[in-house]
Amino acid sequence: MKVLVNAGPWLSVPPPGYGGIENVVATLVPALRARGVHVVLASAGSSTLDVDELISVFDEGQFTELQKPYNQVMGIAHAHQARVAAELRARDDIDLVHDHLEVVGPAVLSALGGPPVLHTLHWDLRKHPAFYGAFPPSIAVNGVSESQLARAPEALRAASLGAVYLATPLAEGDVRAERGEHLVVMGRICQLKGQHVAARLCQKLGLPLVLAGPVSGRNTQAELDVVAQNPYHPLHSHPDVRYHLDQVSRYLDGELVRWVGAVGGPDRDHLYASARAALFPIQWDEPGGTAVVEALALGVPPVGLRRGCLPEIIDHGRTGFLADSEEELAEWVLRVDELDPEECRREAHRRFSPSVMADRYLELYERVMRT
Repeated sequence: MKVLVNAGPWLSVPPPGYGGIENVVATLVPALRARGVHVVLASAGSSTLDVDELISVFDEGQFTELQKPYNQVMGIAHAHQARVAAELRARDDIDLVHDHLEVVGPAVLSALGGPPVLHTLHWDLRKHPAFYGAFPPSIAVNGVSESQLARAPEALRAASLGAVYLATPLAEGDVRAERGEHLVVMGRICQLKGQHVAARLCQKLGLPLVLAGPVSGRNTQAELDVVAQNPYHPLHSHPDVRYHLDQVSRYLDGELVRWVGAVGGPDRDHLYASARAALFPIQWDEPGGTAVVEALALGVPPVGLRRGCLPEIIDHGRTGFLADSEEELAEWVLRVDELDPEECRREAHRRFSPSVMADRYLELYERVMRT
């Protein structure tokens, strides 16, 4: 089977730091290739993932361009997708396209009339109501959780083949660290992740907290100060920057509550694996929950609000705790020692390993190619 995996032009695969979709692709592709799938990856030219073929328009990821007005960047995704279309027109050996490019991917591919397409939905499906409300019937889709698909417009649900949960390579490894006292919130600093709730809660309880994640690409206070002190800086009014400055920074004392920016590689794994618990005070209906899956794989009990995909991933009382309010969240945080880290690891291996995700996608590929 030859599959063209379209990761988009925004970040290389794997990404140098934060990059949700690109990390999913970097997890899936090796497991597909281990099962004999020939993978053609459409991504930035700087991608280093081992694949059979790499096609690109841009040498480097174009993520930083997304900060510019739409009329200045609208051609980026379309230039990338035009390259994908040209590749598909020039050859007849691609059995299926697995597309991950938001809106532009299915819009162009449905008009192209080439090989069958499976489009994975990674985001909040309340976006793009006009497009999703009349979704192209020739494109099959999958979600990353059942709760995500339940909120989809009718036309999108009609095209859905179900959900495929996100996976992590950590579920097939054995990364361990001596358990510390700190709690951690791992992910981009933004209102939706609710870092301010975690910081407020830990200040109240006197528990050490580490916030690990970038603020609109910035990873140090000095970098943020450059943005905050210049009202003409293009990121000065960015929602993530304003959120950090207005709602999170007030709780940062450098001792009890710390922000350490983006952490990658072994340092990230150690910070996570040594945590007493991982907090998920999410302020939206999280579609996929990669960080939750990673916490389980590292034996770190997740404690979060009962929203989005979290009830599908966390077995309350066995592999984590779910709360309906900030007050209840605080109560469960104090009880994390009741949870067995090894049970978390076993659950991650059983449900969220790359091999499980790859087998599920191969099932969907066969279904799409039969229709």
